Amino acid sequence: MSDTQKSGLVVTAHPGDFVWRAGGAIALHARMGYRVKIVCMSYGERGESQGAWKQPGMTLEKCKEARRAEAEAAASILGAEIEFFDAGDYPLRITDAMMDRLIDIYREVNPSFVLTHAVRDPYNVDHPYASKVAQEARITAQAAGHKPGPGGVTYSAPQVFQFEPHQPEQCDFKPNRILNITEVWDTKWKAFEQLPAQRHLWDYYERVALNRGMQGGRNSGRAMKYGEAYQTIFPDAVEVLA
Repeated sequence: MSDTQKSGLVVTAHPGDFVWRAGGAIALHARMGYRVKIVCMSYGERGESQGAWKQPGMTLEKCKEARRAEAEAAASILGAEIEFFDAGDYPLRITDAMMDRLIDIYREVNPSFVLTHAVRDPYNVDHPYASKVAQEARITAQAAGHKPGPGGVTYSAPQVFQFEPHQPEQCDFKPNRILNITEVWDTKWKAFEQLPAQRHLWDYYERVALNRGMQGGRNSGRAMKYGEAYQTIFPDAVEVLA
C-alpha cells in the first residue's frame, strides 16, 4: 500500500456478515481507491450454512471449502482482500496466535476506519465476540510496548463503526451514520448472489437497504434509494459542527 492510499478494515465473524451488513461500504470505498481488507474469523460452517447442510453427503470440510469459495468470490466482487482465521463458529473462539495476527494486520493496513459487529447481540454470541476481538486488537496495536521496533509505533487507532445487526432493536443498535450505497447497490447484490447457502437473506437485506435509504433521504434532504446504517463507538473530534 502506498503512503497516501487510504484503507479500511472489516472484522467479521462469518462470511455472510460482511456482505449483508457492510457490502455497500466495502464496494463504495474500494471504488474510491481505498484498500479494503476483510478479516473473516470463520467460514460459518456450523451455524451460518443452513442451506448447505441440507445437501446429501455434506461434511464439515466440504462446507468450509464451499463457504470459503463463496466468501472469496463475494470479496472479489466488492473489491476487497480477504483473510480467514478458521476459528470455527457456534461457538467462535480465537487463539492467541490469531489475536497476534489481527494486531499485526491493524498495523500493516493502518485503517482509516474499522467495520465490525454490534457490541450486543443476544441472538448470536459469535457477533459481539468478534466485535470484542476487533476492539482489543485495535487497542493493543497502538501500544508501543507490543512488539517494539526501532521505528516505533506509527499506527493511529481509527473510528470503529458497528454495522447493523439482524434484529437491531434487540441489540440496542442506534445508528448515527447512514451511508448512501445507491451507486454500488448492483455490486452488493452481485455479492449476495455468491452466497446461495443463505438465499433466504437476500430479499430481507434488500428491504433493510431500502428502509435505511428512505431514512437517509429524510435526514439529509438528498435523494437516497439504498443505505447502510452504522453506529460509532467513539466520539468524533471535530473543529466545527457544520
